[in-house]
Amino acid sequence: MLPPPLVTVYITNYNYGAYLEKAVESVLNQSMKDFELIIIDDGSTDNSREIIEKYKNRDGIRIIYQKNKGLNVTNNIALRTADGKYIMRLDADDYLESTALEKLSGRLEADPELGLVFPDYYLVDKDDNVLSEERRHNFDEEVKLLDQAAHGACTMIRVDFLKDVGGYNESYNCQDGYELWVKFTQKYKVTNINEPLFYYRQHGGNLTSNENRILDTRAQINANYITEKNKDTSTLIVIPVRGNGQDIAYEELLGGNFVTLKIQQALKAKNAVKIVISSPDEKIKDLIGEELLANDKVLFHLRSKETARLNEDLSGTIREVLDLDVVQKEIFTTICVLTIEYPFLKPHKIDDAINTMHLFGSDSLLSVRSDNSLFYAHHGDGLHPIAERDRFTRLEREAVFTHVGGISVVRKDRFLSSAKLINGVIGHMVIDQESAYGVFSQYDYELAKKIVSL
Repeated sequence: MLPPPLVTVYITNYNYGAYLEKAVESVLNQSMKDFELIIIDDGSTDNSREIIEKYKNRDGIRIIYQKNKGLNVTNNIALRTADGKYIMRLDADDYLESTALEKLSGRLEADPELGLVFPDYYLVDKDDNVLSEERRHNFDEEVKLLDQAAHGACTMIRVDFLKDVGGYNESYNCQDGYELWVKFTQKYKVTNINEPLFYYRQHGGNLTSNENRILDTRAQINANYITEKNKDTSTLIVIPVRGNGQDIAYEELLGGNFVTLKIQQALKAKNAVKIVISSPDEKIKDLIGEELLANDKVLFHLRSKETARLNEDLSGTIREVLDLDVVQKEIFTTICVLTIEYPFLKPHKIDDAINTMHLFGSDSLLSVRSDNSLFYAHHGDGLHPIAERDRFTRLEREAVFTHVGGISVVRKDRFLSSAKLINGVIGHMVIDQESAYGVFSQYDYELAKKIVSL
C-alpha cells in the first residue's frame, strides 16, 4: 500500500472547459511529485467532461462528478476526500508556476505551528497575457493587523488545522477564503511567500466581479463570528451637524432631509445603544422632528460653537457628548461617528465597520474604497507618479484607500486615553460604490436626486 501523499490539490470546475486543461497540466508538471490531484466538476454543461475524461486512468488522479453544489460544499467534499497532509484548491481558470507545490509545502514542513501559507501571483487575462505582478505584504516582517485575507484558491493549508476549525461554512455561497481566514487566524499562525506562484485569471465570468455580493457576504461572516464569540460591540453613534447653512442638513432626499436620513440609517444598526445628533444650530432639533426624538435611542445635543468651527477635529464634540449625563448612564465599548453627506449608506455597513474593528483587533477604523487610479505629484519639474504606481509590479503596501461612506469607529477606552478619533492601529472596512457616494456640492446633490428618480 502506498504512503499517503504530502499534498492534495483539488481543482474545482464549473463550465471552465476553455481553461481546465491548462490548470490540470500546471499541477501535473510540478517540480514536487508527492501529491494527489482531485478534479471536481460541479455540474458543468460545456465540454468540461470531455477534457476531464482524458485523465481518468492516470495514477494519482481522482475525478468527482456532482450536480451543482456550490463552492463551500465542494471544498468540504475535497477536505473529506483528501489523503494529503496539506490541501490546496486551484480554480479551473487559474494555473500554477512549476515550483508552487514545492515551495508552499516546504514552508509548512519547516514550521509545525504554521497552518496556512499563500503566495503572490500574476494577474492574467482570458488569453494568458500577463497584466501585472501582484505582491502581497511580507507577513513575517510587516503584518501586524490580519484584516487583508489570503486568496481562497492557491492557498495551502494544514489539513488537521482546517478540520479543527470545522472546515468551510456551507451557509455561504462565496468568499470561502475570507470565511476561513476569519476563524483560522484567530487560532493558527499564517504567512505568505513573496513570490508569484500562480496565475490568477481576470475575466468577466469570475466571482470577483460581483462586488456587492462579496462585500455583503463578508459582512455576514463578520457578524456571525462576532455573535458566535459573544464579543461586546455596543456602540454610541455620534452624528455631527454644523447647520447654520454650512452643510446640506436641510436639503431633502428620499422623503426626508439629510439629517433624518442619517438617523434612520443609524437606527437600523444592531450595535447602536444611543444615537446623538450634535449641532450648534438649535434649528436642527426641529429638523429632526418630534417622532424621531421620541425614540429612546435618539438624543439631540446642542454643540458648543467652539467645537463646531470649520477645520476643528471632532474630538472636542465627542468629549462633550461623553460628558452628557444621559450618555454616561449608557454602557458601550465603541464610538462611531457618521457624517450626513452620504445619503445612500447601507445601514448594515455601520455594523460591519464596528464588527470588523473588534474582529481583527484594531484600535480605530475607517470606511474606505481602494483607488487604483494613478496619482501624480508635482516636484517643480513636472508630474511624477506617486509610489511608481504605473509599474508592472504592484505592491500591496502601496495600495491607496480613500475614506468614503462617512463611517469612523474607535474603541471607547482608546479614545479616552488618546482624545483622538482615529488613532493607534487603524483598520479598514471596504464599502460598496453606492454607499460611498458623497454629496458635497450642488452638482452632487442634483445627481443624487437623479439617482433617486431612476
